[in-house]
Amino acid sequence: MAGPKLRAFRERALLRALAVVSFLGRRLPLRTGQRIGRALGSLAWFVARRDRRKAIANMTIAFPDWADSQRLRVAGDMFRHLGTSLFEIVWLPNLDEKRRAATTAFEGLDRVLEYVRSGRSVVAFTGHCGNWEWLAYTIGMVAPVTVLQRERTESGLNQFITDLRAHAGIETIDRGSTAAGRELIRAMRRPGFVAFLIDQSIRAESAKVPFFGEPALTPIGPATLAIRTGAVAVAVFIERRADGTHRVHFEEPVETKRDDDPIALTTKMTRAIEEQIRRVPEQWVWMHDRWRDRPKWDVAQSDPLR
Repeated sequence: MAGPKLRAFRERALLRALAVVSFLGRRLPLRTGQRIGRALGSLAWFVARRDRRKAIANMTIAFPDWADSQRLRVAGDMFRHLGTSLFEIVWLPNLDEKRRAATTAFEGLDRVLEYVRSGRSVVAFTGHCGNWEWLAYTIGMVAPVTVLQRERTESGLNQFITDLRAHAGIETIDRGSTAAGRELIRAMRRPGFVAFLIDQSIRAESAKVPFFGEPALTPIGPATLAIRTGAVAVAVFIERRADGTHRVHFEEPVETKRDDDPIALTTKMTRAIEEQIRRVPEQWVWMHDRWRDRPKWDVAQSDPLR
């Protein structure tokens, strides 16, 4: 285990590297940077053998009828997509109203903004589909957005992402902080979006819901929060199109009631995530161990009444 001095050195090195990459990346045209990111993703495909194997194994669970050649092709496209997304994240502070209009098309946004303009809070459910940081940033340019994030081991990376989002006025809450609960309630009392990624098995109160035909632990906290506060719930996704631009699509908003079942709402939102992944499977993070079991966090196992 690294000692305090080594960890501090790594933090400084990481921050300096991010500063250099950001300085250079933000000075490149978007299209040029996307091509560079795609090339780096192709390199990662050859280098990151463990992640490549894990991605293919997970696709075997989700798409058992696919040929091996199709899984290999989608996995390679996923690495190139992630490389492109990494550059786009670095480039995001260049995004202004004109560039947003040229690069990002919205479907269903006005319908959801009506709730925000009327003083309502909207709980947005999404997954690691497309460039999810681009999604948050572009919505943050038109309405208040609060996101809950898992604290990373590298605090410098946490701060980099938090500062990046702040350029678009996005408030970031660290899930493990002692003030997270209070900050979430405060955010829910304001009109705007409170956004959650619910497509990973994490250390949080979860329930097993169907995901590609297999039970997958999925956090139910966002659904519980929406129901207890009477907020509007909506699934929203972003995908990169062939020309390098982005499409943001809002599903039909859902009015919640106090007696709604959070597991049922979580299941509904997970189904929407699965449908989006089926649309563009190369734009999801297949190397994540989505079907990992965490009995400690499974409400069905921790609650003796279930």
